[in-house]
Amino acid sequence: MNSIELLSKIYKPYKVTIKNSCRILNCTSGNYVIKEKKEKNIKDLYQYLSSRSFLYFPKLISDNRENINVFEYVEDLSLDDEQKLYDLINVVSLLHSKTSYYKEITNDKLKTIYENLMGRVSFMEEYFNNLIFEMEDNVFVSPSHNLLLVNSTKIFESIVFLKKEIDEWYKLSVDKNKMRVSLVHNNLSLEHYIKNKDDYLISWDNYVIDTPILDIVKLYKRTYLKMDFSEPLKLYMEKFPLNEEEKKLLFIMLVLPEEINFSESELKNVYTVRKYLDYVFKTENLIRPYYSV
Repeated sequence: MNSIELLSKIYKPYKVTIKNSCRILNCTSGNYVIKEKKEKNIKDLYQYLSSRSFLYFPKLISDNRENINVFEYVEDLSLDDEQKLYDLINVVSLLHSKTSYYKEITNDKLKTIYENLMGRVSFMEEYFNNLIFEMEDNVFVSPSHNLLLVNSTKIFESIVFLKKEIDEWYKLSVDKNKMRVSLVHNNLSLEHYIKNKDDYLISWDNYVIDTPILDIVKLYKRTYLKMDFSEPLKLYMEKFPLNEEEKKLLFIMLVLPEEINFSESELKNVYTVRKYLDYVFKTENLIRPYYSV
């Protein structure tokens, strides 16, 4: 008998719902969520968060079994995505504020980060140069290729911007021997935030200690198509002010281009390129006010 079958016998649910990687047990004694354990120890995490007075997570009912955690089930209220994003930003800024501290960082480590960022930019510059050259060399230019060609200047402008900003970030950081880190949820999305009488962050399996801007980058990339991120970003910076090098690193990571995954379907390719360009233009609009005089 596996752990899930054993728990079903213990809790005796009258209804079991499978949702993503979880099982929701509806029982006469209450409702529970069963989730397989990952590498990270959630009990230790919860104890640490509690010690920092951050209590926005569902109660861990049991972790006695080797491969299963049992959590309380919290019903999510129906909210507009825009409202949910604002509420999530409030909770995340509190997470970063409650758990942040300064960690020593050597110049060699900073130089490695600098070289990795510059290496990534150089790779993407060569990637787009080759891609544009191949497209221009074709006798027939497909709609998706034409869409990218028409807007290619904007992509190369972002690469010029990145080279300048990475240099500026390095100059700001190199004379400092400390870098601010915090507990980073590292899996932020609207789906991983629950609003009830209290606020809850769920799905903590990827948490790390790192620069807090990682959470904002991931959240933005998961929400930029559906809503404007400018006011939520402003709110985050009010709740958790970033220093100059953190702001620069945030904008660098937001702007860093990725490769475009073309397929054999031209219809899909048009959608992929349009989505890619939407990201480029929306991100430029997002960060422009922070560079305006």
